Amino acid sequence: MKSFLSVENLTQRYPDGAGGTLTVFEDASFGIEKGEFVVILGHSGCGKSTIMNILAGLSDPSSGVVKMDGYAVSGPSLDRGVVFQNYSLLPWLSALANVTFGVQARYRDWSRARVVEESKKYLAMVGLEGDVLNRKPAQLSGGMRQRVSIARAFANHPKLLLLDEPFGALDALTRGTIQDELLKIWAGTEQTVFMITHDIDEAILLADRILLMTNGPFARVAESVEITIPRPRTRTGIVDHPNYYAIRNHLVHFLGQRSRDLAGRVEGGTPPPETVRLDVTGGEPDAEAEPAPRLRAVNH
Repeated sequence: MKSFLSVENLTQRYPDGAGGTLTVFEDASFGIEKGEFVVILGHSGCGKSTIMNILAGLSDPSSGVVKMDGYAVSGPSLDRGVVFQNYSLLPWLSALANVTFGVQARYRDWSRARVVEESKKYLAMVGLEGDVLNRKPAQLSGGMRQRVSIARAFANHPKLLLLDEPFGALDALTRGTIQDELLKIWAGTEQTVFMITHDIDEAILLADRILLMTNGPFARVAESVEITIPRPRTRTGIVDHPNYYAIRNHLVHFLGQRSRDLAGRVEGGTPPPETVRLDVTGGEPDAEAEPAPRLRAVNH
């Protein structure tokens, strides 16, 4: 059975300026299930953002295909929402109008009152209410702008939400607060999320699985690491879980050493990502048992 999002043999090549081609990644293949939160990690230059742009329909691959809900992805769509690191808000519109703009485009038969109500609901979920809704982006802090971007993306109810290092430009305290707000909204909406980050601890906190990419050129998705820490999670709570350091050390070792050791073209074809499940608690999954549902509780 195909995954909700299926990336199949994705390859991206560019001219190298010397008459040849540069292969950024080759035959990248992975799947994401509906409602899953997946994070991708890898060094700069391995093609993470290129994969994100292909999933968003903003760029075409050299070869391969992306299928969502059984249909090939081609061009931008309201079914795929994107939150960028640089906020990408319309500077002449207020915070509220930046959200209603998208909701109105998505639900053309809704009344103005319903569009505003829906937009305010998601802005409230990220802690924005009252007078701040009438401010334009230039009058908002970086954290507030990113909150508006996240509210806008969720308010459109996309089938797939793409997050391109959304917290990279924020200070540590603001970053932590918005991470909590993101988890709270995601837990209540069961959105499918694909996220890029360079922060290992952020990835462990947010993800159901982490995809690890080797270094480019000829980068590939080498591993799929399950996060065996139950939800709900908090930044202070996950470090006390027995599996935390086992997972973190594995990620650090991969990015620090194995991403280089595994780099380069693979003879005989690119293998699928290896599934890695680290659980020092001794809880081995029963092959005959029904898989446990992912918890959707809200962080406190």
